[in-house]
Amino acid sequence: MHSNKRKRLKAKGWKIGDAKEFLGLSPEEEAYVEIKLRLSESFRAHRLRRKMTQSDAAKLLKSSQSRVAKMEAGDRTVSLDLLVRSILTLGVSGKGLIQSLSTRKPSRAA
Repeated sequence: MHSNKRKRLKAKGWKIGDAKEFLGLSPEEEAYVEIKLRLSESFRAHRLRRKMTQSDAAKLLKSSQSRVAKMEAGDRTVSLDLLVRSILTLGVSGKGLIQSLSTRKPSRAA
């Protein structure tokens, strides 16, 4: 968030924090959420790199387009196991999967 916007919000009485603080996450819960987000982003990036639509990926995974959309959104109903197996099904090596956990693009949040 830009510092000017942060200052304006604080001046109006808004409290600025992060998801961990707002939800009261333990360090373990925060790590779990971070891993899931990285895997979701990795799945989407690899799908796009292969020039696949969500429907194409769904066919490959023997799933549905809506399930693929939930995977990419980090939906709570999507397991880490499903994300890992799906990334591997897209042709990513185990080493590539591990690398996707160690690097992350800047957050999409404002």
